[in-house]
Amino acid sequence: METKKKQAEKTRAKILIIEDEVILGELLLEKLTAEGYDAVWKVDGEEGIAAMREARPDMVLLDIVMPKKDGYEVLEEMQADSGLKSIPVIVISNSGQPVEIEKILELGVKDYIVKAQFSPAEVLEKMAKWLGAGESSEPPSEDAQRAKILIVEDDPFLSSITVSHLEEHGFFVSVATDGEQALSLIEKQIPDLVLLDIVMPGINGFEVLRRIKEDDRTKQVSVIMFSNLGQEHEIEDAKKMGADAFLVKAKFTPREVLEKVEHLLKEKGVI
Repeated sequence: METKKKQAEKTRAKILIIEDEVILGELLLEKLTAEGYDAVWKVDGEEGIAAMREARPDMVLLDIVMPKKDGYEVLEEMQADSGLKSIPVIVISNSGQPVEIEKILELGVKDYIVKAQFSPAEVLEKMAKWLGAGESSEPPSEDAQRAKILIVEDDPFLSSITVSHLEEHGFFVSVATDGEQALSLIEKQIPDLVLLDIVMPGINGFEVLRRIKEDDRTKQVSVIMFSNLGQEHEIEDAKKMGADAFLVKAKFTPREVLEKVEHLLKEKGVI
């Protein structure tokens, strides 16, 4: 019964794909149609805006580099139109440069996928979150809203996506881009959990972890370590120093981060 209900929800959801790469456009159209969505594909920004005004889709999958109107112009036009600005947008782009990510987030984009790392399954997962399907659509609890998360990460793309996902689920999130800034923020307000990168400029993640665990005021704070490589010795060192969990950047998804955060905070009675 639940499966039929979700399928019906998908069937009602109208998705507009704006993408000038034929192979990717056809792939997305075929995949979304097969999944039960009412999907339409346009090949440039002008056609995309016209289709939005005509059909009022429930979501837009948007490329950035396109003819006639690029993705930035589409987003700016949507923000200026009260009838379009509330439509959730997921950007699928060739670039993962911090400057691009920062700009599209300012223009109201909900999520971001780099084409080089693209998979249809990831697109469907992100769509489900913003369309309100699945467990992740449940409203955040009051407990989650009180839980404080500190992300210590010098990669703006990873940081912004993780922040967006956690805030959507009701957590209060702060960000530090290096170890020194992290320790300063912890001194001002002790978080309930820290997501901590290992390799950073200045003070690295292991040193931040050591200081957290050696301080009586913060030693009970949950810590999840991030790493690019996931070397066995890194994992073992992190565990010995008191890290609660370890994630390899190339392998985890925002949903997995959320699940680990919620699991650890529930274990410690924070939420």
